[in-house]
Amino acid sequence: MLKATIKSLLSRKLRLVLSGLAVVLGVMFVSGAFVLTDTLGRSFDSLFASVYSGTDVQVSKKATLAGGGFDGPEQAATGMPADLVDKIKSVPGVAGVTPQAAADGARVIGKNGKVVTTFGPPRLGENWTGESDLLKLRQGRAPSADDEIVVNAELAKAAGIKVGDDVGVLTLQPKKTFKLVGIFGYSGDRDSIGGSLEVMFTTPVAQELMLGQKGVFSSVDVKAEPGVTHEALRDRVAAALGDGYQVKTGKELQDATTKDFKAGLGFFNNILIGFAGVALFVGTFLILNTFSIIVAQRTRELALMRALGGSRAQTLGSVLTEAVAIGLLASVLGLAAGIGVGVLLAWLFGNLTGVALASVGVPAAAVISAFVVGLVVTVVAAVLPALRASRIPPIAALQEVATPDRPLTKLTVSGALVGAAGGTLLGLGLAGKGSGNTTLWLILGGVLVTFIGVALLTPLLARPVVGLLGRLFSWSVPGKLGRLNSGRNPRRTAITAAALMVGLALITGVNVVLASAKSSLNQQAQKDVTVDLIISGDGDQNGPATFDPAVMDSAARIPGVSSAAAEYWEYGQVGDDRASVSAVPDVVAWAGMFKLAAQQGTLAFTGKNQAILDPDTAKRRGLAVGQSVDMRFTRGEVHHVTIVGIYAKSNVAGGIIVSPDVIPDFRVQQPSWGYLKVAPGTAVADVQRQVDTLLKDNPEVSVANRAEYVAAQSAQFDQLLTMIQVLLALAILIAVLGIVNTLALSVLERTRELGLLRAIGMRRAQTMRMVTVEAVVISVFGALLGLGVGVGLGSAVVRALKNEGFTQMAFPWTQMGTYLVLAALIGVVAAVLPSIRAARVNVLQAIAHD
Repeated sequence: MLKATIKSLLSRKLRLVLSGLAVVLGVMFVSGAFVLTDTLGRSFDSLFASVYSGTDVQVSKKATLAGGGFDGPEQAATGMPADLVDKIKSVPGVAGVTPQAAADGARVIGKNGKVVTTFGPPRLGENWTGESDLLKLRQGRAPSADDEIVVNAELAKAAGIKVGDDVGVLTLQPKKTFKLVGIFGYSGDRDSIGGSLEVMFTTPVAQELMLGQKGVFSSVDVKAEPGVTHEALRDRVAAALGDGYQVKTGKELQDATTKDFKAGLGFFNNILIGFAGVALFVGTFLILNTFSIIVAQRTRELALMRALGGSRAQTLGSVLTEAVAIGLLASVLGLAAGIGVGVLLAWLFGNLTGVALASVGVPAAAVISAFVVGLVVTVVAAVLPALRASRIPPIAALQEVATPDRPLTKLTVSGALVGAAGGTLLGLGLAGKGSGNTTLWLILGGVLVTFIGVALLTPLLARPVVGLLGRLFSWSVPGKLGRLNSGRNPRRTAITAAALMVGLALITGVNVVLASAKSSLNQQAQKDVTVDLIISGDGDQNGPATFDPAVMDSAARIPGVSSAAAEYWEYGQVGDDRASVSAVPDVVAWAGMFKLAAQQGTLAFTGKNQAILDPDTAKRRGLAVGQSVDMRFTRGEVHHVTIVGIYAKSNVAGGIIVSPDVIPDFRVQQPSWGYLKVAPGTAVADVQRQVDTLLKDNPEVSVANRAEYVAAQSAQFDQLLTMIQVLLALAILIAVLGIVNTLALSVLERTRELGLLRAIGMRRAQTMRMVTVEAVVISVFGALLGLGVGVGLGSAVVRALKNEGFTQMAFPWTQMGTYLVLAALIGVVAAVLPSIRAARVNVLQAIAHD
């Protein structure tokens, strides 16, 4: 039996390739994700080993503002005082100290007048501490005056600047101009470390611009005397300084920093694996269909084996052995392809960020996942067809038609029950009935189970829907035959269409959510916002872009401006949590621009250390008017802030708004947003041009009218949709392969039928048209299923988010129509090879085919 199985497998090489290709693509994504994160992880290991190679021990202030994740880095509320340096010097075993005044957020303005940006690496502003084994000047000299700077070679190239140029730099303060007196590089002829852009000032200037006050440092590097271990020196310094300071060796800093980066890579890895899971889920339909057709084609062969003495177990084992062989081969090829994809993505990452890549390695996780995923998916998909094969009676060897269509009753009932279970799980997840990660798993599980339920119900819909779609092509004999062929086996058609349904359903669902978000944003802007002009800019991991406060003063004096309000932003420690906090000097004007009304208390600040909240924030934090909460910001001491008002729920404004007296304690004491109202009869465009002139020294920000601002915010949704479409393209590709596979195997199955059609006069072109109609009908059927399920899922999410600002339900009709047209084109493309094969059937051999 084993020999017969192997011979059968090798005799159908095309079937082997087509059925294994879906697994290859899915395994490629999974193993590629592990290869990528392993390569980048070791690259960061090497990078930070280089960064901290000259650091024996480093002292810094303990973080007083919690952070991590999407809330930005942890921060110390104040810098380290300069007199602490002398205290560290006096510790036994200290050979020398190097105080550092460094922080992320020094943005250099290039020759083109625009701020130089990066794809993730920091833009550091530091004090010049001299050359070292790691850092060497390449051109010019060190900065000696407060208006002089040096930059690393990477920044000099990116900004297009050279020694002697006047360079504008944005920091915690508005734009200041410096003379570039030197350009430096790093050991190993590197222009940068990890793609970071660095500008160095004199120490007093770095303290003022990067730390916000003179006489403080961000950290102190400590050098150990010969014979003193780094660990021993760390313990001595920590004992001398006491609590409030963080003392670590260079190795500990390297490990901690690498761990943080790897945590971020792990998040990215999970996203890639998630999309790989979708691809493999779609691939399961392809493999299931392939083996179903294989079993149908081999009915007489398998029945003959049973008649010759083969047992059911042997028949079952024969089909599963074939599945294992395909899974093993696909796993090997997928792993090889995954290594290539991982290397390519790592190379792209290295070129974008400037990180020097480590040698490519294949971690055990990549190998294990490749074979586990490849084998499990293939074998699981082949189980049902294998069981069906084992039930073939020996008498079937004598029958001409061995695979009659079976009733759909059990399948329909199962689909209804599974679909209901999926809908229940999804509903519980969207309603927030879970806690922590439970909610996410409820949603993901609900979507998966719903897809399975719909797939089980699809055969019930296949015959009537396919028949209706096929009538569009029934104006010719090939069209009629193609329509009949697509509906002759509802199960096969349904499984093929279900593969395309999954990918399109996910894309359509996301599209519905994003279209509703954009529609809600537009509707809310028209209804609840009276602002005519908004001053804002893009930010980075440190927060939104800021601009000179003098801009708002000047803008408020422009003829025709009836009201102006600035909003300052900061992450602060609110109670025990970190939260986004805004300070508004003229809160009455600000509230009027967003039509905010007091629900409790007042919306006016009458003293210091006051705040107003939206009702959701107040409820979540258990705060009411008259109560106080402790807040702490980047600088200064703890503020005991009193809640003086709670404003009615709004879809355009929310959060914690504090009185302007706390702004001096913010890390950046410049506004992040500016709002202007224009008096009736004044042209908004005229005022906008004048404000734009005021922003000439603030290249990170711009002024936009309300419609332009909303359009810019909506554009972010389009970028997200594009990214999701690219990642789900693999699932769509596998669905296309499924259609190709089904048609190719169907053509083989109908060899005699095709020969008879050719014998009675059907031309080759008509044969090709018949197969193409069949492919297009199946593809469009799958697309309609996907659009229907996607609209349902998207609508459910929008309704669940009604209280989160989703006030409008919108459907992306244009995109949905485009998807439908593309599905028809997919059918045409998928039919090319099978239709050519069908047209080339030898008539005499086909008629004699058994």
